[in-house]
Formats: sequence, C-alpha cells, structure tokens
Amino acid sequence: MESMASAIGVSVAVLRFLLCFVVTIPVSFFHRFVPGGPTARHLYAAATGAILSYMSFGFSSNLHFLVPMLLGYASMVLCRKYCGIITFFMAFGYLIGCHVYYMSGDAWKEGGIDATGALMVITLKIISCVINYNDGLLKEDDLREAQKKNRLLKLPSLLEYLGYCLCCGSHFAGPVYEMKDYLDWTERKGIWQDTKTGLSPSPYWATFRALFQAALCMGLYLYLVPHYPLSRFTEPVYQEYGFWKRLSYQYMSGFTARWKYYFIWSISEASIIISGLGFSGWSDSNPRKPRWDRAKNVDILGVELAKSSVQIPLVWNIQVSTWLRHYVYERLIQKGKKPGFFQLLATQTVSAVWHGLYPGYIIFFVQSAIMIAGSRVIYRWQQASQTALFKKLLDLLNFAYTLLVLNYSCVGFLVLSLHETLTAYGSVYYIGTIIPVAVILLGKVIKPARPARSKARKDE
Repeated sequence: MESMASAIGVSVAVLRFLLCFVVTIPVSFFHRFVPGGPTARHLYAAATGAILSYMSFGFSSNLHFLVPMLLGYASMVLCRKYCGIITFFMAFGYLIGCHVYYMSGDAWKEGGIDATGALMVITLKIISCVINYNDGLLKEDDLREAQKKNRLLKLPSLLEYLGYCLCCGSHFAGPVYEMKDYLDWTERKGIWQDTKTGLSPSPYWATFRALFQAALCMGLYLYLVPHYPLSRFTEPVYQEYGFWKRLSYQYMSGFTARWKYYFIWSISEASIIISGLGFSGWSDSNPRKPRWDRAKNVDILGVELAKSSVQIPLVWNIQVSTWLRHYVYERLIQKGKKPGFFQLLATQTVSAVWHGLYPGYIIFFVQSAIMIAGSRVIYRWQQASQTALFKKLLDLLNFAYTLLVLNYSCVGFLVLSLHETLTAYGSVYYIGTIIPVAVILLGKVIKPARPARSKARKDE
C-alpha cells in the first residue's frame, strides 16, 4: 500500500480512506437487495458504516462517533422537551473538543486525515434527528413547512438511529439527510413505495454520470495543484508578484482547491444515488424524469459562474447549507419579524465552529456573511433599476464582485493560520474586505424603492 500511496502522491492514511470511501458505492448498492425487511436493512446500514469507519480510521473512530450518538439518544429518551437544545450544545462541544485535540485542520492541510471529518457529518445528523423529535411535541400550526415535513412523532428505535447515523459509510463526506427520509427509504414508504410499475427508477445512469464527474474533477485537481501550491503565499516569490498577479494567484488557488471537494462530493453523490436514497421524486416534464436532489451536494457551474454571492449557499455544500438554514437561520428568526444580518452572521459562525476553531475558518465565514450582505445591496439596486442597460451593468458588477470576494475570502479557509490569512489578504490590500464593507455602507445611503416582488425573489 505504501508504494501505491507514493505513486499517486498521498499518505497511506489518505489512500486507505479513499479506498474505503469508494467502497461505499458497492456497499450502498447491495443495500437494495438485503433480505429480511427494514430491521435487516437497518442492521446492514449500521454494521457496514461501522466496519468502513474501522478500516478507514481505526477502532477509536467508532468510539468517538458513539459518544455524541448515545448522548443524543439519551436526551430524546430522558428529556424530550429540551432534547434539541441539549444535544445541539453537547454534540457541538464534543466535536470542538475533537477538533482541538486532533488539530484536524493541520492534518488535512498537510495531506493527512482523521475521523473528525466524518464526525462533523454525524454531528449534524444527530442534531437534526433530535430536534425533529423535539418538534414532534409542538403544535403543527406553529411549525414551518420543513419542520412539518421532518418532525418525528415517535422515538426511533436504537437500531434505526444507529443505521441512520452510520448508513453504509455515508457519514464519510455526507450528504446530510433527514431521519424521516431515511426511515421511509428503509421501509419502502412514500416515494420509495413499490408500485405497479416496479421499484424506484433506475439509478445507474445518474450514478455513472456522478462517477464520470468525479474522474474529471480529480484529473483537473491533480493537474492544477502542482502549479498553485498554498505554500507560495508565504514564499518570497509571491511577494515579488505585482498586485494583479497576486490577485489572480488567489483566484487560481481557490479554483484549484474546489476541484478536490467536487471530487469527494461526486463520489458521495454516486453512493447515495445507487442506494436509492438519493431519489427525491419526479420532474414535472413530459416524459417525467427522476430527480436525485437528495444526493446532490454541489452544482459546479453554479459555483464557478455564480451571478450573486447569495446563490453560493444554494450551490455549494448544498445539504449542509440546507441544514444550517433549517436548524440555525430559520430558528433564530422571531415570529412576525424579518431576518437580518444577525441571523446571517450567527449562521456563518456556527458553520465556522463546525469546521474547527482555526482563525482562517472564522475569518472566512465572517467574510462570507459580509460578502452576502454586500451582494444583497447590489441585488436591490438591480431590482430597482429602470433601464435594461443599467440593470445588465449591475448584473455584471454582482458577478465580478462575487468572483473577487469569494476567491479572496476562501484563502483563509485554505491556509487556516491567522498569520498566513492576514499575509495573503494584506498582499492585495484587503480589497476583498474593503469592497463589501463599502458596498454595505453605500447601500445605507443609496436606498432604492423596493418594487413588488414575487415570493421566490423575497426568499433570495
């Protein structure tokens, strides 16, 4: 295994993880054919997830996963009324402790790996399950649509809960999905229910497409990464670059790094699709086509060609962004009031803490909140524009603004340390911080009249 690892330029630990990660695809495929009904399928999901974790990270990984899992389940059994808030802080507290103890960000940055990445996914799944069980006590009239859809009226069995958390290794890189969907899929209910025309639609073409996308993403990443190493930000040669070359290097560093994430999410997408869990219903087109939105974690073109910063959470790490919206952002909005910058900043802060307590993460997600707030100002100007030409110019401005600020900001996410982050930002005169702040302040002065808008645009 050492020779194979050195041949492709990764550590043995990373190679072991990648092999187990790819194995989640056949493991998920065989879930479709497990005999014995829902109980056997829950047992298969939990057992295969635990075995793959052991093979990837060692025995201690399963012990780390068990701690928040059992704490969450105990809170549902013992204190349903407050189990959501209790589990939220206990699970996040344990995750933060593991981040600090293992210094996981440094390990990932240096090409290593540990179980904290998988623990991050499990933490979100635990919290959503417990909060949805908590929501089962509330009156339906007081709930949002997502709460009505996902709430749990009955306590899941321990086996169902373990199967949900570890399902076929889906905790390695997500996507995050709801307990209600997992139970319906396992029990062949709802959209997974057997019909006269047979089972759910064939997943094979969608799986092949995800695997083909994964191969392209990895190929492009391996080609680009030697040309744009992150270490160059602290090398003398970078300081010798002119302003525009430094700015373009920041763009290419972010662009290069994203293909690694595209590869990982494409593999996880293939795994969820081939299991059948990724199926999310049928399109309205004629003929109808199956949708696999539950498995989708990224829209590559949506990220790279985003017309507005507001669109980024809708196309990047989609399922985690959805989780943050349902379990943080929306729950901080007081009844009868509109969300504001506080809800946005609080949500981004939770996302930063979830990734780890590195300065680069904190700075990146604060930057993201400012970036989105600035983009909303430009969007309001676009909506109030009276001429088609001026509106197109503002469209172009919002696109350029998003391209600049996103790739400037993501340097902090990649280099992590405070010194390297500030060095990189300072090398371009903090342009990606100054411009969003200036736009927000300008928005306080130039306040266009708000035209009547559709519900979809209000949501943006």
